[in-house]
Amino acid sequence: MTTTVETDLLTVSDLSVDFNGVPAVRGVDLRLRRGETLGIVGESGSGKSVTSLAILGLLPTTATVSGSVRLDGRELVGLPNRELAAIRGRKVAMVFQDPLSAFTPVYRIGDQIVEALRIHQDLDRPAARKRAAELLDLVGIPSPERALAGFPHEFSGGMRQRAMIAMAIANDPGILLADEPTTALDVTIQAQVLDVLRTAQRETGAALVLVSHDLGVIAGMADRVAVMYAGRVVETAGVDELFARPRHPYTLGLIGAVPRLDTGGGPLVPIPGGPPALATLPPGCPFAARCPLAEDRCRTEEPRLTGADGHLAACVRAEELAEHGPAPSEVYPVPTVPPAAVARPRDERESVLRVTGLAKTFPVLKGSVFKRKVGEVYAVDGVELDIRRGETLGLVGESGSGKSTTLFELLRLAEPEAGRIELLGQDTAHLDRSAVHRLRSDIQIVFQDPMASLDPRMPISDIVAEPLLAQGAARELIGRRVPELLRQVGLDAAHATRYPHQFSGGQRQRISIARALAVQPQLLVLDEPVSALDVSVQAGVLNLLQQLKAELGLAYLFVSHDLSVIRHLSDRVSVMYLGRTVESGAVNEVFERPRHPYTRALLSAVPLPDPAAERSRKRILLAGDPPSPTERPTGCPFRARCPVHTALPSDLRTRCEQEPPALAEAAPGRDHHAACHYPDA
Repeated sequence: MTTTVETDLLTVSDLSVDFNGVPAVRGVDLRLRRGETLGIVGESGSGKSVTSLAILGLLPTTATVSGSVRLDGRELVGLPNRELAAIRGRKVAMVFQDPLSAFTPVYRIGDQIVEALRIHQDLDRPAARKRAAELLDLVGIPSPERALAGFPHEFSGGMRQRAMIAMAIANDPGILLADEPTTALDVTIQAQVLDVLRTAQRETGAALVLVSHDLGVIAGMADRVAVMYAGRVVETAGVDELFARPRHPYTLGLIGAVPRLDTGGGPLVPIPGGPPALATLPPGCPFAARCPLAEDRCRTEEPRLTGADGHLAACVRAEELAEHGPAPSEVYPVPTVPPAAVARPRDERESVLRVTGLAKTFPVLKGSVFKRKVGEVYAVDGVELDIRRGETLGLVGESGSGKSTTLFELLRLAEPEAGRIELLGQDTAHLDRSAVHRLRSDIQIVFQDPMASLDPRMPISDIVAEPLLAQGAARELIGRRVPELLRQVGLDAAHATRYPHQFSGGQRQRISIARALAVQPQLLVLDEPVSALDVSVQAGVLNLLQQLKAELGLAYLFVSHDLSVIRHLSDRVSVMYLGRTVESGAVNEVFERPRHPYTRALLSAVPLPDPAAERSRKRILLAGDPPSPTERPTGCPFRARCPVHTALPSDLRTRCEQEPPALAEAAPGRDHHAACHYPDA
């Protein structure tokens, strides 16, 4: 953790932001000391990003900002744009959530960093370019001189974020504002970016404001935490104190809703309802409608942020929570999961899906008029899957590992390029058109983004009924089935005439699940179904999936980059790397005794929402990004990034370089396989 000096570098007092009269931030107070990391957390719409943008004066002209933002004693609110421009990048710099949007796509990375240097420093172009290369090297981008000539679209997501951090620290600012800097990144790349932020902070001595929805990231990075709800700070404290003894029911609910890597199974503790609309805030505490501890006095006057010893909370029952320290499950109602519909041992269950040796390549074409094949992309190159009835298989791996291509091959219900796919005992290579049509209802998919997968022009009754119509169901059956399905996923059947935009993100995902269940499938493919949801909403959807699986005896193929979610929901797990299955088995067996170095690195990179546990863990940082799938490596495809291979004596490395490892059983009778020559090293 960063050693802090008791000097306020940034003071935010009674900061308020309105957009055309609608409040977005309401009276926020923050203090940031030199060298300190302040974490800001909260659900979408709580005002986290607006607060950070208001500090730098980056809000659009439709925003009205009031209150005070003082940097080293200098007031920033109301400062002319010319004077603010001299501060941005020099005194305060920002790392944006989406670096692809933050970088100008038509300029080279090097030119943009050079521009940031020369605006604030008296440097000629060669000196600025040399400094830009040093910055890229500092943040871990290989071949920095060559990288300077690259365009943003030529960098991977992790490399773009590292380049964004390099540009942010170019002028040694006193404060770094990082707005969701690891959102949408793979867990291994996230670990690299967080390590780069620590390095940047150490090299520049900057204070850091870290905005994130990931409580695990906050637990590992922050010194102090501010929790925001409905546009204001509702609790703030040191990171250890806040996680150990939260004094606001909202903070307690956020902590209880997070699936954890070090625990598995059982229902999560979701926060009921959703955040209020700030345009029509009711009187009293904005959280009262969702709070299980609310009293009559909570609905008359909004509590002030008060407390002692630096731990402040805006709750009339804060002292009671501090004294008793209840667990989230003691405050929030915990849903019960019914007994499993399929209770037989795994060996006695019917096979739902079996995939062996699956491969898929795509041609690499060159030429603008006459295309010619110049190579191949080995998207999938040896995938093994096995799912039984009533079972959840988690499929994990970095972006580009072949997860999505594997799903597309399964859903095509056609003969694969190589390997074998058996769905409900039927080989997809030998299905005629009528057999494919009959089998379509047995495998359904729930997509990552429900807003993109639901037709905005159709009411949800028609959306849910669509699969039934495709299967030729009678209208009387459809009329009965749609209300049943909506109630089954926790929605009000009276809202069937509404359109997708009238629902929240979590409700839209429930609509997607209802549509998938309409034709009574036996296998549900879930492609990152909760990655775009707030943690409180995510908990409710995960609990729903557990309940439906138990009630209906469904089998799930659950694809996710979040290993905490996989640990919580899955019975078995399959780990993919560069198109191949590198480890598989029972989820507890794989997560507690990983045998492949890649799996160990993935697990070590997952942050825990527990500051003490997070700080004591040993990280395995993988070098660089996965290699290009256009090249088929000899030997083990992971060896270029493998810490075990690096530590081996030269005579043992030859085997990794020449012989592809087979997916071998860890021990007779154990449901655990790994493709590694030295799994015990």
